[in-house]
Amino acid sequence: MKKSPSRSNENVYQRLGLRTIVNASGPSTRLTGGIMRPEVAEAMAEASQWCVDLAELQGRASEVIAEATGAEAGYVTAGASAALMLGSAACLAGLDPAKMNRLPDTTGMPNEVVMARSHRNMYDHAVAQAGAKLIEVGIPDRFSGAGVRDAQVWEYDAAITDKTAAVLWVAQAHSEPTLKEIVALAHRRGVPVIVDAAGQLPPAENLKKFIAEGADLVAFSGGKAIGGPQASGILCGRRDLIQSAALQQLDHDTYFEQWTPPASLFDKHKLIGFPASGIGRASKCGKEEIVGLLTALRYFLDENSDERHARYLKLCQEVANGLKGVKGATVTLVDKRYKGAPAVELAVDEDVLGFSARDLVKRLQDGNPSVHANHARVRDGLVVFGPSCMKPGDPAIVIERVKAELRAK
Repeated sequence: MKKSPSRSNENVYQRLGLRTIVNASGPSTRLTGGIMRPEVAEAMAEASQWCVDLAELQGRASEVIAEATGAEAGYVTAGASAALMLGSAACLAGLDPAKMNRLPDTTGMPNEVVMARSHRNMYDHAVAQAGAKLIEVGIPDRFSGAGVRDAQVWEYDAAITDKTAAVLWVAQAHSEPTLKEIVALAHRRGVPVIVDAAGQLPPAENLKKFIAEGADLVAFSGGKAIGGPQASGILCGRRDLIQSAALQQLDHDTYFEQWTPPASLFDKHKLIGFPASGIGRASKCGKEEIVGLLTALRYFLDENSDERHARYLKLCQEVANGLKGVKGATVTLVDKRYKGAPAVELAVDEDVLGFSARDLVKRLQDGNPSVHANHARVRDGLVVFGPSCMKPGDPAIVIERVKAELRAK
């Protein structure tokens, strides 16, 4: 067979005929997340060369995650969305394998998950995937501009019935009511609380915050700030609920009598059997992702918040200084505003430039090299550049591309 010409100077994406991008937006799935440390990639490659019992690997992961989060147990999932789905399934089925086998059919079962209408987002579809019915409470007048109010604790209380399986609380700086208020109510009514904290890192202290405030289950992304594989996440919380989630995700193609699960994760004596193939089977997590997440978590915790912030701030300062004085735009360095990390805001003067912030984002994206900025605030005329996925040398590319587009006018 004839060998192809040497392409040793090309990366794997170039060999596939694809361009790479400068990710100055953030670790979104759409942009394939962030950049893993070489040590994490090496650990994943090493993990691929041996076979282990997957339940035993998840049992060890549970111990590591429990220590990092302060929870009773933990589980590595195929992303934060999978963690939400598995957590919801755990609240629906408990440790009943018959119910596990029925999901997402929840006929005759408590299947309602209560949440504030202002907390709704496209990712809570994962909760519905498990078979839950979302019950919205509250009117978010403060967001519509019609008033100042949001959901009230009494509205949650009124919505909780014998059909309620859980309460879902989405962690954001502006979330109302507070988690402590919701936990106090839900636990008084005998209902678990699930927290969606997918993007709430940094700061690293948030790994323990929500558990400390009483949450029964918390979902984190593993492929964002933690720096693990993009298709990884963490579900941590009550041991019985984590056990249920594991039972609904692991492969159980064996005899129950033959099954010898790790005691760190399972109480086999409390089970009458396990599901043949749970609802989480479609979102399985491989040994490579589990090892990668655990490795990344160690490095994430080893780097304290001040060190991480200083590293991010240096990248932002380089971008801000390089763009200072550009015509048609105003540059502002905003510290600790975007998910615990600094950022650079570029306010576009549409009257001067003749194009909008949204237009600039598209021009940067479509140009060469392709630079992706955060477009969350283009309605306010702002293009935002974040540091978490930028590598050394990327700020210079961002500066050059922005200046080129502004000069083009």
